[in-house]
Amino acid sequence: MKNVLLLVHEDEGQEARLQAALDVTRAIDGHLVCLCAMVAPSAVAYDVYSGAMVANLVEQERQNAAANRERLEARLAHEDVSWNWEDALCFPSDAVDEAAGLVDLVVLSSHLPQSQPPEIRRLAGAVARRSGRPVLAVPDKVRPLDLSGTVLIAWDGSREADDALRQAVPLLSLASEIVLLEIDRPEGALAATSAASYLSRHGIAARIQAVQRQPDESICSTILETARAMNAAYIVMGAYGHSPALETLFGGVTRSMLANSEIPLLLAH
Repeated sequence: MKNVLLLVHEDEGQEARLQAALDVTRAIDGHLVCLCAMVAPSAVAYDVYSGAMVANLVEQERQNAAANRERLEARLAHEDVSWNWEDALCFPSDAVDEAAGLVDLVVLSSHLPQSQPPEIRRLAGAVARRSGRPVLAVPDKVRPLDLSGTVLIAWDGSREADDALRQAVPLLSLASEIVLLEIDRPEGALAATSAASYLSRHGIAARIQAVQRQPDESICSTILETARAMNAAYIVMGAYGHSPALETLFGGVTRSMLANSEIPLLLAH
C-alpha cells in the first residue's frame, strides 16, 4: 500500500479527510494524490432560459476550487509527504472511479450534511461498491488517525469481509492491538479463527471477541459500542454484502455504519 487517493472538495469533511490521508501516507511512507473534480459546463443539462445561471454557478465553483487549491498547496508544501495534484472536469464519482485504478487506498467522507449534493454524500459507499479498492471513510470530525492504536475488525465470514481483511493487511501490521469481532456467532463457527490464522501468517496477532446481541440491538450499534469501549482508531469491515437495492429497501449494516459511525471505516467490497 503506497498510493493514497484523496478527494479534495471544499465541504465540511475536507479537513478530516486531509488529516486522515496525511496520517496514512506518512505511516506507510507513501504518495498522496489530491484529486479535485469540477463539473464542466458541457456536462450539465440546461435550456436557454437557465443557461446563464448554470454558467455562473459553474464559474463560481471554478473560482472556489482554485482558491481551495491555493490554500491546500500552501499547506501541503509544509507537510512531510510526497504528493501531487490532479484536476478532473467531470462529476466527482466519475473522477474517483477513473483515478482509483492505480491507487491502493481511497480516502472519502463517511457522511456529510444534507447541504451537500447527494452524489458527494453517498460517494464512499458507491466507490467501495464499484472500484475494487479499499475506501477509508472518514467522519467530518477532525482527529488524528492513530494507525499504531487498536483496530476492530467486524468479522462475519463473508467474501466482503475476506476482501477487507486482505486489503487492510499493510495497515493492520502497524496496529498495536487487533480485535476480530464476531456477532451472534453460530455454535462451532470457525470463521474468525481462520481469519486470525491468516493474519498470523503475515506476522499479525489478533484476538477474537464474540458478542451476542440483545433482541432489540442492531449490528451497527453493537459494532460501534464495542469499538468505543476499546477506543478503536478505525474499524475494518466488508461493504454491501447485499445488493444496493436490498440495502435501500431493508436497511443494511454498511449504510448504517456510514451514517452513524464517528470512527473511521476501512471498507472493501
